[in-house]
Amino acid sequence: MKIVVLAGGLSPERNVSLSTGTMVTEALRQLGHQAVLIDLFFGLEGWQGAPEDCFSLPSLTGEDARRVSAQAPDLEEVRALRQDRSASQFGPGVLELCRMADAVFLALHGACGEDGRVQAALDLLGVPYTGSGYLGSAIAMDKDLTKRLTAGLVDTPAWSTAEYGEDIDALVERAKLPLVVKPVAGGSSIGVSIAHSAGELRAALEWGLVPGGRVVLEQYIRGREIQVGILDGQALPAIEIIPKTGFYDYENKYQPGAAEERCPADIPPQAEARLAQAALAVYSALGLEVYARADFILDGEGTPWFLEINTLPGMTPTSLLPQEAAAAGIGYNQLCQRILDVSLNARRRER
Repeated sequence: MKIVVLAGGLSPERNVSLSTGTMVTEALRQLGHQAVLIDLFFGLEGWQGAPEDCFSLPSLTGEDARRVSAQAPDLEEVRALRQDRSASQFGPGVLELCRMADAVFLALHGACGEDGRVQAALDLLGVPYTGSGYLGSAIAMDKDLTKRLTAGLVDTPAWSTAEYGEDIDALVERAKLPLVVKPVAGGSSIGVSIAHSAGELRAALEWGLVPGGRVVLEQYIRGREIQVGILDGQALPAIEIIPKTGFYDYENKYQPGAAEERCPADIPPQAEARLAQAALAVYSALGLEVYARADFILDGEGTPWFLEINTLPGMTPTSLLPQEAAAAGIGYNQLCQRILDVSLNARRRER
Protein backbone atom coordinates (compact mmCIF):
# COMPACT_ATOMS: atom_id res chain seq x y z
CA MET A 1 0.00 0.00 0.00
CA LYS A 2 0.99 3.62 -0.53
CA ILE A 3 0.88 5.26 2.90
CA VAL A 4 1.47 8.85 3.93
CA VAL A 5 2.67 9.07 7.53
CA LEU A 6 1.64 12.55 8.71
CA ALA A 7 3.73 13.99 11.52
CA GLY A 8 5.14 17.26 12.83
CA GLY A 9 2.80 20.19 12.33
CA LEU A 10 2.60 23.21 14.63
CA SER A 11 1.73 21.40 17.84
CA PRO A 12 3.87 21.81 20.98
CA GLU A 13 4.23 18.02 20.66
CA ARG A 14 5.83 18.40 17.23
CA ASN A 15 9.11 16.73 18.20
CA VAL A 16 7.33 13.75 19.75
CA SER A 17 5.25 13.42 16.60
CA LEU A 18 8.29 13.38 14.33
CA SER A 19 9.83 10.61 16.43
CA THR A 20 6.60 8.60 16.24
CA GLY A 21 6.39 9.22 12.50
CA THR A 22 9.96 8.12 11.88
CA MET A 23 9.49 4.82 13.69
CA VAL A 24 6.10 4.11 12.12
CA THR A 25 7.47 4.82 8.63
CA GLU A 26 10.37 2.43 9.20
CA ALA A 27 7.99 -0.27 10.44
CA LEU A 28 5.59 0.12 7.52
CA ARG A 29 8.46 -0.08 5.02
CA GLN A 30 9.77 -3.22 6.69
CA LEU A 31 6.28 -4.64 6.22
CA GLY A 32 6.52 -3.97 2.48
CA HIS A 33 4.45 -0.79 2.24
CA GLN A 34 5.47 2.29 0.24
CA ALA A 35 5.41 4.64 3.22
CA VAL A 36 6.63 8.23 3.26
CA LEU A 37 6.98 10.56 6.25
CA ILE A 38 5.49 14.00 5.56
CA ASP A 39 5.56 17.00 7.88
CA LEU A 40 2.02 18.39 8.08
CA PHE A 41 3.26 21.98 8.28
CA PHE A 42 6.13 21.96 5.76
CA GLY A 43 4.69 19.46 3.30
CA LEU A 44 6.57 19.20 0.02
CA GLU A 45 8.30 22.55 0.36
CA GLY A 46 11.63 22.31 -1.46
CA TRP A 47 10.69 19.07 -3.23
CA GLN A 48 11.48 19.32 -6.95
CA GLY A 49 10.05 16.03 -8.21
CA ALA A 50 6.53 14.83 -8.87
CA PRO A 51 4.49 14.32 -5.66
CA GLU A 52 4.01 10.61 -6.35
CA ASP A 53 7.79 10.12 -6.43
CA CYS A 54 7.85 10.82 -2.67
CA PHE A 55 6.72 7.28 -1.98
CA SER A 56 10.11 6.04 -3.21
CA LEU A 57 12.15 8.36 -0.97
CA PRO A 58 14.53 6.69 1.49
CA SER A 59 13.21 6.88 5.05
CA LEU A 60 15.01 8.61 7.90
CA THR A 61 16.88 6.19 10.13
CA GLY A 62 19.15 6.27 13.15
CA GLU A 63 18.88 7.48 16.72
CA ASP A 64 18.87 11.19 15.82
CA ALA A 65 15.69 10.78 13.79
CA ARG A 66 13.99 8.90 16.63
CA ARG A 67 15.21 11.01 19.55
CA VAL A 68 12.86 13.49 21.24
CA SER A 69 14.58 16.64 22.50
CA ALA A 70 14.31 17.44 26.21
CA GLN A 71 12.41 20.68 25.54
CA ALA A 72 9.28 21.36 23.54
CA PRO A 73 9.89 23.32 20.31
CA ASP A 74 9.58 27.09 19.87
CA LEU A 75 6.67 27.17 17.44
CA GLU A 76 7.36 30.71 16.30
CA GLU A 77 10.81 29.60 15.21
CA VAL A 78 9.25 26.65 13.37
CA ARG A 79 6.72 28.92 11.69
CA ALA A 80 9.45 31.30 10.54
CA LEU A 81 11.27 28.47 8.73
CA ARG A 82 8.44 27.83 6.27
CA GLN A 83 8.74 29.76 3.00
CA ASP A 84 5.01 29.49 2.37
CA ARG A 85 3.58 32.31 4.50
CA SER A 86 -0.06 31.29 4.14
CA ALA A 87 -2.21 30.75 7.22
CA SER A 88 -2.84 27.12 6.26
CA GLN A 89 -1.79 24.44 8.73
CA PHE A 90 -1.34 22.15 5.72
CA GLY A 91 2.02 22.59 4.03
CA PRO A 92 2.34 22.71 0.22
CA GLY A 93 1.21 19.50 -1.47
CA VAL A 94 0.12 17.69 1.72
CA LEU A 95 -3.51 17.17 0.76
CA GLU A 96 -2.59 16.39 -2.84
CA LEU A 97 -0.21 13.66 -1.65
CA CYS A 98 -2.76 12.29 0.84
CA ARG A 99 -5.28 11.88 -1.98
CA MET A 100 -2.74 9.78 -3.88
CA ALA A 101 -2.27 7.43 -0.92
CA ASP A 102 -4.22 4.31 -0.04
CA ALA A 103 -4.22 5.47 3.58
CA VAL A 104 -2.84 8.14 5.90
CA PHE A 105 -1.20 6.96 9.11
CA LEU A 106 -1.68 9.78 11.63
CA ALA A 107 1.48 10.15 13.69
CA LEU A 108 0.35 13.58 14.89
CA HIS A 109 0.04 14.53 18.56
CA GLY A 110 -1.71 17.47 20.16
CA ALA A 111 -3.45 20.41 18.53
CA CYS A 112 -4.34 20.20 14.84
CA GLY A 113 -3.69 16.51 14.60
CA GLU A 114 -5.21 14.79 17.58
CA ASP A 115 -8.15 17.18 17.99
CA GLY A 116 -10.28 16.05 15.04
CA ARG A 117 -9.57 18.84 12.56
CA VAL A 118 -7.22 16.86 10.32
CA GLN A 119 -9.54 13.86 10.57
CA ALA A 120 -12.48 16.00 9.41
CA ALA A 121 -10.48 17.33 6.43
CA LEU A 122 -9.52 13.80 5.38
CA ASP A 123 -13.12 12.65 5.77
CA LEU A 124 -14.25 15.38 3.38
CA LEU A 125 -11.59 14.29 0.88
CA GLY A 126 -12.61 10.64 1.21
CA VAL A 127 -9.10 9.65 2.37
CA PRO A 128 -8.92 6.78 4.93
CA TYR A 129 -6.77 7.42 8.02
CA THR A 130 -5.75 5.70 11.24
CA GLY A 131 -7.32 6.13 14.65
CA SER A 132 -10.58 7.59 15.86
CA GLY A 133 -12.90 9.76 13.80
CA TYR A 134 -13.14 13.54 14.04
CA LEU A 135 -15.85 13.75 16.73
CA GLY A 136 -14.37 11.34 19.26
CA SER A 137 -10.94 12.89 18.69
CA ALA A 138 -12.28 16.40 19.34
CA ILE A 139 -14.07 15.39 22.53
CA ALA A 140 -11.14 13.44 23.95
CA MET A 141 -8.81 16.39 23.32
CA ASP A 142 -10.90 18.56 25.67
CA LYS A 143 -10.13 17.39 29.22
CA ASP A 144 -13.07 19.27 30.72
CA LEU A 145 -15.59 17.90 28.23
CA THR A 146 -14.16 14.38 28.58
CA LYS A 147 -14.62 14.48 32.35
CA ARG A 148 -18.15 15.88 32.01
CA LEU A 149 -19.15 12.98 29.78
CA THR A 150 -17.50 10.24 31.84
CA ALA A 151 -17.80 11.43 35.45
CA GLY A 152 -20.89 9.28 35.98
CA LEU A 153 -19.21 6.19 34.55
CA VAL A 154 -15.80 6.22 36.21
CA ASP A 155 -14.14 7.82 39.23
CA THR A 156 -12.38 11.02 38.25
CA PRO A 157 -10.78 13.67 40.50
CA ALA A 158 -12.89 16.74 41.27
CA TRP A 159 -12.12 19.56 38.86
CA SER A 160 -12.96 23.06 37.71
CA THR A 161 -11.82 25.16 34.78
CA ALA A 162 -10.42 28.66 34.44
CA GLU A 163 -9.81 30.78 31.37
CA TYR A 164 -8.00 33.92 30.33
CA GLY A 165 -9.42 37.02 31.98
CA GLU A 166 -10.45 35.40 35.26
CA ASP A 167 -9.28 36.89 38.55
CA ILE A 168 -6.17 34.89 39.48
CA ASP A 169 -6.17 36.29 43.04
CA ALA A 170 -9.70 34.98 43.57
CA LEU A 171 -8.83 31.60 42.05
CA VAL A 172 -5.86 31.23 44.39
CA GLU A 173 -7.82 32.35 47.45
CA ARG A 174 -10.61 29.78 47.07
CA ALA A 175 -8.43 26.89 45.88
CA LYS A 176 -8.20 23.71 47.91
CA LEU A 177 -4.60 22.63 47.53
CA PRO A 178 -2.86 20.58 46.28
CA LEU A 179 -4.11 20.89 42.70
CA VAL A 180 -2.92 19.67 39.33
CA VAL A 181 -3.02 22.47 36.77
CA LYS A 182 -3.04 21.54 33.10
CA PRO A 183 -4.15 22.96 29.75
CA VAL A 184 -7.66 21.91 28.73
CA ALA A 185 -6.34 20.84 25.32
CA GLY A 186 -2.82 19.47 25.22
CA GLY A 187 -0.69 16.42 25.78
CA SER A 188 2.75 15.08 26.71
CA SER A 189 2.34 16.86 30.08
CA ILE A 190 3.38 20.16 28.46
CA GLY A 191 2.28 22.96 30.77
CA VAL A 192 1.25 20.56 33.55
CA SER A 193 2.26 21.36 37.13
CA ILE A 194 1.34 20.27 40.65
CA ALA A 195 0.63 23.22 42.94
CA HIS A 196 1.20 22.51 46.63
CA SER A 197 1.26 26.17 47.69
CA ALA A 198 -0.51 29.40 46.79
CA GLY A 199 2.67 30.66 45.13
CA GLU A 200 2.98 27.57 42.95
CA LEU A 201 -0.68 27.81 41.96
CA ARG A 202 -0.32 31.49 41.05
CA ALA A 203 2.71 30.76 38.88
CA ALA A 204 0.88 27.92 37.12
CA LEU A 205 -2.17 30.10 36.44
CA GLU A 206 -0.08 33.00 35.19
CA TRP A 207 1.63 30.59 32.77
CA GLY A 208 -1.59 28.94 31.61
CA LEU A 209 -4.01 31.84 31.47
CA VAL A 210 -2.36 33.80 28.69
CA PRO A 211 -4.65 35.20 25.95
CA GLY A 212 -6.76 32.29 24.72
CA GLY A 213 -5.58 30.05 27.55
CA ARG A 214 -7.88 27.69 29.44
CA VAL A 215 -6.84 25.29 32.18
CA VAL A 216 -8.25 22.48 34.30
CA LEU A 217 -7.73 22.67 38.06
CA GLU A 218 -7.86 19.07 39.23
CA GLN A 219 -7.82 17.57 42.71
CA TYR A 220 -4.45 15.95 43.34
CA ILE A 221 -4.79 12.23 44.01
CA ARG A 222 -1.82 10.49 45.58
CA GLY A 223 -1.13 7.03 44.22
CA ARG A 224 0.51 4.99 41.48
CA GLU A 225 0.47 6.22 37.90
CA ILE A 226 -1.02 3.49 35.71
CA GLN A 227 -1.88 3.67 32.03
CA VAL A 228 -4.00 1.28 30.00
CA GLY A 229 -3.81 0.92 26.24
CA ILE A 230 -6.76 -0.18 24.12
CA LEU A 231 -6.43 -1.88 20.75
CA ASP A 232 -9.45 -2.79 18.65
CA GLY A 233 -11.79 -2.60 21.63
CA GLN A 234 -9.61 -4.76 23.91
CA ALA A 235 -7.63 -3.53 26.91
CA LEU A 236 -3.88 -4.23 26.84
CA PRO A 237 -1.84 -5.09 29.96
CA ALA A 238 -1.55 -2.07 32.26
CA ILE A 239 1.79 -0.29 32.63
CA GLU A 240 3.06 1.55 35.72
CA ILE A 241 5.27 4.62 35.41
CA ILE A 242 7.67 5.55 38.21
CA PRO A 243 9.64 8.77 37.47
CA LYS A 244 13.05 8.89 39.09
CA THR A 245 12.48 12.55 40.01
CA GLY A 246 9.36 14.70 40.13
CA PHE A 247 6.25 13.58 38.26
CA TYR A 248 5.74 12.15 34.78
CA ASP A 249 6.36 15.42 32.91
CA TYR A 250 7.54 16.02 29.33
CA GLU A 251 11.20 15.31 30.05
CA ASN A 252 10.49 12.19 32.09
CA LYS A 253 8.24 10.88 29.32
CA TYR A 254 10.74 11.08 26.48
CA GLN A 255 14.27 10.96 27.85
CA PRO A 256 15.49 7.35 28.05
CA GLY A 257 16.06 6.23 31.64
CA ALA A 258 14.19 9.16 33.22
CA ALA A 259 11.38 6.91 34.42
CA GLU A 260 11.01 3.25 35.33
CA GLU A 261 8.22 1.53 33.42
CA ARG A 262 6.81 -1.79 34.59
CA CYS A 263 4.68 -3.76 32.19
CA PRO A 264 2.65 -5.68 33.07
CA ALA A 265 2.13 -3.49 36.14
CA ASP A 266 2.67 -5.26 39.46
CA ILE A 267 -0.92 -4.88 40.65
CA PRO A 268 -3.56 -7.35 41.89
CA PRO A 269 -5.79 -8.98 39.25
CA GLN A 270 -8.82 -7.15 40.67
CA ALA A 271 -7.11 -3.78 40.14
CA GLU A 272 -6.09 -4.76 36.60
CA ALA A 273 -9.70 -5.69 35.84
CA ARG A 274 -11.07 -2.44 37.29
CA LEU A 275 -8.59 -0.38 35.29
CA ALA A 276 -9.44 -2.21 32.07
CA GLN A 277 -13.16 -1.79 32.70
CA ALA A 278 -12.78 1.94 33.37
CA ALA A 279 -10.58 2.48 30.29
CA LEU A 280 -13.08 0.69 28.05
CA ALA A 281 -15.99 2.63 29.57
CA VAL A 282 -14.35 5.94 28.65
CA TYR A 283 -13.35 4.65 25.20
CA SER A 284 -16.93 3.61 24.49
CA ALA A 285 -18.57 6.73 25.95
CA LEU A 286 -16.52 9.03 23.72
CA GLY A 287 -17.12 6.92 20.62
CA LEU A 288 -13.42 6.19 20.12
CA GLU A 289 -12.11 3.67 17.61
CA VAL A 290 -9.05 1.56 16.77
CA TYR A 291 -6.68 2.43 19.63
CA ALA A 292 -6.16 4.77 22.55
CA ARG A 293 -4.42 5.01 25.92
CA ALA A 294 -6.13 6.00 29.17
CA ASP A 295 -4.26 7.51 32.14
CA PHE A 296 -5.12 6.71 35.76
CA ILE A 297 -3.98 7.14 39.34
CA LEU A 298 -4.45 3.98 41.38
CA ASP A 299 -4.88 5.02 45.02
CA GLY A 300 -4.06 3.04 48.16
CA GLU A 301 -7.59 1.66 48.34
CA GLY A 302 -7.33 0.16 44.87
CA THR A 303 -9.60 2.75 43.23
CA PRO A 304 -8.59 3.78 39.68
CA TRP A 305 -9.01 7.54 39.17
CA PHE A 306 -9.38 8.42 35.51
CA LEU A 307 -7.38 11.46 34.35
CA GLU A 308 -7.54 11.63 30.54
CA ILE A 309 -7.42 9.57 27.36
CA ASN A 310 -5.14 9.87 24.31
CA THR A 311 -6.55 9.03 20.87
CA LEU A 312 -3.17 8.95 19.08
CA PRO A 313 -0.75 7.53 21.66
CA GLY A 314 2.95 8.00 21.07
CA MET A 315 4.96 5.38 19.21
CA THR A 316 8.41 6.71 20.14
CA PRO A 317 11.31 4.66 21.62
CA THR A 318 10.02 5.40 25.15
CA SER A 319 6.27 5.34 24.46
CA LEU A 320 3.97 3.18 26.53
CA LEU A 321 1.46 1.69 24.08
CA PRO A 322 4.11 -0.34 22.18
CA GLN A 323 5.36 -1.70 25.52
CA GLU A 324 1.84 -2.75 26.49
CA ALA A 325 1.30 -4.36 23.09
CA ALA A 326 4.61 -6.23 23.44
CA ALA A 327 3.44 -7.58 26.80
CA ALA A 328 0.41 -8.96 24.93
CA GLY A 329 2.67 -10.60 22.34
CA ILE A 330 2.28 -7.92 19.66
CA GLY A 331 5.58 -6.58 18.25
CA TYR A 332 6.05 -3.01 17.03
CA ASN A 333 5.68 -3.78 13.32
CA GLN A 334 2.67 -6.00 13.98
CA LEU A 335 1.12 -3.22 16.08
CA CYS A 336 1.46 -0.75 13.20
CA GLN A 337 -0.16 -3.22 10.81
CA ARG A 338 -3.00 -3.92 13.26
CA ILE A 339 -3.66 -0.19 13.67
CA LEU A 340 -3.74 0.19 9.88
CA ASP A 341 -6.03 -2.80 9.29
CA VAL A 342 -8.52 -1.93 12.05
CA SER A 343 -8.58 1.71 10.91
CA LEU A 344 -9.38 0.81 7.31
CA ASN A 345 -12.26 -1.35 8.53
CA ALA A 346 -13.52 1.53 10.69
CA ARG A 347 -13.45 3.97 7.77
CA ARG A 348 -15.37 1.50 5.57
CA ARG A 349 -18.10 1.23 8.21
CA GLU A 350 -18.40 5.02 8.38
CA ARG A 351 -19.07 5.44 4.65
